[in-house]
Amino acid sequence: MRQSKILIPTKKEVPSDAEALSHKMMIRAGYIYQVSAGVWSYLPLAYRVIRKVENIIRDEMAKADAVEMMMPALLPADLWKESGRYESYGDNLFKLKDRRDRDFIMGPTHEETFTEVIRDSIKSYKKLPLVVYQLQDKFRDEDRPRYGILRGKEFEMLDGYSFSADQAGLDEAYDKQAQAYRNIFDRVGLNYKVILADSGTMGGKNSQEFSAPAKVGEDVIAYTDGDYAANLEKATSKFTGVQQTAEPAELTKKATPGAHSVDEAAASLGIDADQILKAMFFMAKMGEDDYQPVMVLMRGNDEVNEAKVTDALDCEELTLASEEQAVKYLGAHPGSLGPVGVGEDVKILADNYVKVLVNMACGANDDGHHYVNANIDRDFRVDQFGDFRNVKEGEIAPDGHPIKFTPGIEIGHIFKLGTHYSDKLGAKVLNENGRLVDVIMGSYGIGVTRLLSAVAEQNADENGLVWPDSIAPFDVHVIPVNAKKDDQMAMANAIDEQLTAAGYEVLVDDRKERAGVKFADSDLIGLPIRITIGKKAADGIVEVKIRKTGETIEVKQEEVANTVGILLKQLNSQNN
Repeated sequence: MRQSKILIPTKKEVPSDAEALSHKMMIRAGYIYQVSAGVWSYLPLAYRVIRKVENIIRDEMAKADAVEMMMPALLPADLWKESGRYESYGDNLFKLKDRRDRDFIMGPTHEETFTEVIRDSIKSYKKLPLVVYQLQDKFRDEDRPRYGILRGKEFEMLDGYSFSADQAGLDEAYDKQAQAYRNIFDRVGLNYKVILADSGTMGGKNSQEFSAPAKVGEDVIAYTDGDYAANLEKATSKFTGVQQTAEPAELTKKATPGAHSVDEAAASLGIDADQILKAMFFMAKMGEDDYQPVMVLMRGNDEVNEAKVTDALDCEELTLASEEQAVKYLGAHPGSLGPVGVGEDVKILADNYVKVLVNMACGANDDGHHYVNANIDRDFRVDQFGDFRNVKEGEIAPDGHPIKFTPGIEIGHIFKLGTHYSDKLGAKVLNENGRLVDVIMGSYGIGVTRLLSAVAEQNADENGLVWPDSIAPFDVHVIPVNAKKDDQMAMANAIDEQLTAAGYEVLVDDRKERAGVKFADSDLIGLPIRITIGKKAADGIVEVKIRKTGETIEVKQEEVANTVGILLKQLNSQNN
């Protein structure tokens, strides 16, 4: 392929709004073009990478007995209203109406639509288990699209779904998908972790996330040097609380003017922040138009883990209460809230570390006032204890090793949905005993275009992109230093034919540009191997450079194909 015939608009300058390395380099290297905030065009080089990723996905999904199909991106809203996600999905959902005023959405994911097809197509367990998937653009109205194609409003995703008549069928499909995902991420050259994850708006209780450590990762991975890894929403640590033995003192109310935070209250009262009860007030949606006010208590320096609270309450949604709601139920504003005197209409949860405290300070539900010497049972009740806090670095994980944190990019997520959708949408089959049962589902997703950012983040350097050979847009970049010289172009054409015949994809820089421009663009584009044809062309010798390491060797023209094969094989083994 001639470089002069491809749209590759390389740039010298870094875009002013680009923060992530992948964002900077993919724009500079001419891979992507921004149409609008969060909306991107994938130019020829990026499109070639995407197609290679898709082919790897198709290969591994076929091995896992998954069958590809295609659903519409424009979806009637009825099913989403039936499942409850039309409202619960929030502002990220693109909603629109047709000319007859019917509600539609642009699909962010397709659980409902696939469930409808199975509901109307399969009536017997004999047709199950079944795993189907698609590679399709999705649409989510991100509030803050950022980091280039890492977080956008339109993106390509693999979404797959398994349908089984029993739990064993779900477990088998889930395990096969988990292995397929490992194979996919291994083949695209990613360093990744498989972590325990929260299911969020997807529903279901069991899920695993595949996360690629990277500086711009928006998730926090809690991991150890052992075998433990979880995202922050799911991470737990060993309980190390020690029961305090002080005698309960008299409950006393004190004025704390201007003390709205834990640290301000601690300073005002002259006590340690971890002896203060932090009271977070939420509204939990338990069902349609059914909201439960909930107070969550924890030590002052701990942070509430809303995913853990949501799981404990088994609620549809958990949102921080407004100031008006705080005043309505508790009589005070946030910063002065506490459990003393709270009525039965408010459910009180407390983290396990609260259980060992004696003589705590807490908000008095009176603006500008706190209680000191508050004690459980004597002064306030707790309806439920549990692990409701975020873990901290250095705490001991369940595997016995200290917890470390790293940012990570979510690249894949698999869920055991169970009957979350089939029950709501009426997808049932006759089981082997002739009884109607809900279909048991799994959901499996990979951010296809997001993979490009993840790979670039982990492999790019200050000079440009560095693609693993498995997904590079071309295998080899052939650069005649001076395209005006007939001997250099003749050798470039001969090497192109030689490598193409050997099964390699070749990009020949036939542009009449200065050598420095060609080399800079080659580094930006980031193909695995570069072959430079220069002064020694007359002697039949070229320079071969490995983009990843910068190593160079001189090779005779007739040995080029063999050398490229050896080098790519070595690179492939290093990536895996």
